[in-house]
Amino acid sequence: MSMNKDQRSAGFWLLAAFFAAFVFFLYGPMLVIVVLSFQGPEGGLTFPLRGFSLHWFGKLAEGLGVVDIGAALKRSLALGAAVMALTVLFSVLAGLAFRKKLAGGNTLFYVVVASLIMPSIIVSLGIGLEFRLIDSGLKWLLEALGMTSTLEEYGSSLGLFTSALGAHLTWTLPFGLLIMFAVFNRFNPAYEEAARDLGATPWQGFRHVVLPLIAPSIVGIGMFGFTLSWDEIARTSQAIGDVNTLPLELQGLTTTVTTPSIYALGTVTTVISLLVMALAIGLAWWLKQRQNKG
Repeated sequence: MSMNKDQRSAGFWLLAAFFAAFVFFLYGPMLVIVVLSFQGPEGGLTFPLRGFSLHWFGKLAEGLGVVDIGAALKRSLALGAAVMALTVLFSVLAGLAFRKKLAGGNTLFYVVVASLIMPSIIVSLGIGLEFRLIDSGLKWLLEALGMTSTLEEYGSSLGLFTSALGAHLTWTLPFGLLIMFAVFNRFNPAYEEAARDLGATPWQGFRHVVLPLIAPSIVGIGMFGFTLSWDEIARTSQAIGDVNTLPLELQGLTTTVTTPSIYALGTVTTVISLLVMALAIGLAWWLKQRQNKG
């Protein structure tokens, strides 16, 4: 072992130092925010650390001015769950469909993946404009039909589970689709053929053969869907309407809140992301172990 250490070149240590600097640059800011969020009542936004307590988490629970953090948190969780479910559903269905030769399949694939290279704010503006045009059309139709009471009560089609959901799916679906392509690219169809030879229907073959084999990957897609939606700002900003998700509220608070309570909010959102990732990894590991035992 000592000989191996002596034989390591200067290039190895240079790359090791570069990697350490990269990791520090990547996770250092998050660590700083977590540390500063546990300051005492006299704490500020910078070091040195003044005391150690949960004071600013208590202030966060009380609310930050006129911002309802609890409502924003619930909206983000609900939107993230919806995005996760739809990302998993559409990705699996698309992965199954693309296993066969599809007319126009290549064009459809590039159209879906193109949203990854489009500037996020442009996608958000386009979706917001699209739904405002829908609003104008619906209002014109209601007015033409003489439905004045419905017209007066109508607000906007922009919302959490309409335009914002669509905006987030333009970000999460390409990732889910690419994962499913990779999964089915190395999937052995002999398992399905054996199931058909034993009399299984297409649905039974999918339910009892394909689904258990791809389940760990589906969990990964779900994790991607939730975490990408949970942190999204640019694609949400112009497409959500009158309400805000937690990341948008957090962005707005950075210009008005001057206490470590903003760091406490950042710590809470980070912990939720890490919990979702840990749950997904644990579930994928359990499914893999169950698959190996089977």
